[in-house]
Amino acid sequence: MKRIAVYCGSATPADTTYIESARQIGRALAERGIGVVYGGGRLGLMGAVADSALAAGGEVIGVIPEALVSAEVAHTGCTELITVSGMHERKAMFTHLCDGFLTIPGGVGTQDELWEAVSWAQLGYHDKPVGLLNVAGFYDHLIAFYRKMAEVGFVRPAHTNIIVIDDNLDGLLAKMRAYEPHQTIFRMKAEDL
Repeated sequence: MKRIAVYCGSATPADTTYIESARQIGRALAERGIGVVYGGGRLGLMGAVADSALAAGGEVIGVIPEALVSAEVAHTGCTELITVSGMHERKAMFTHLCDGFLTIPGGVGTQDELWEAVSWAQLGYHDKPVGLLNVAGFYDHLIAFYRKMAEVGFVRPAHTNIIVIDDNLDGLLAKMRAYEPHQTIFRMKAEDL
């Protein structure tokens, strides 16, 4: 994996665990020679990932909608800052530029990005690993919910392992590198659906 899209929050929670983990992740990716593709912001976990990766000599590509550039939240120190018209273009650009997705703690926007990457993988728009780093148990309930969706039958058996989960970055990256693409909906027959 040469580049990973990192999905994370633009907020800075009071619990410093989250911002510190974002800094560690940015630094660790750069040290491994993995470029960061992210939302292009300078605030919160986004800024922490970018700043740490840049400080460690890594490549950082920000992809930011015009409206957020004009709100002065763009990180102008990125290796490259790509401005797009809106969120749909942003997510398509993430998918185009990366070899996999890494979701760390964040809010509604982060969840939107994660679930779109999963949905696009199910359908067959991409075959890249979708990683979820469960920092300090932040995603425990989401993981349980994903398993519940599969248990009930809303996630097909062929798709239960699309989200690659670990609470350790090294373990998660190893799992993402070993990821085997699944059978996509586009390739399934009607009786499989």
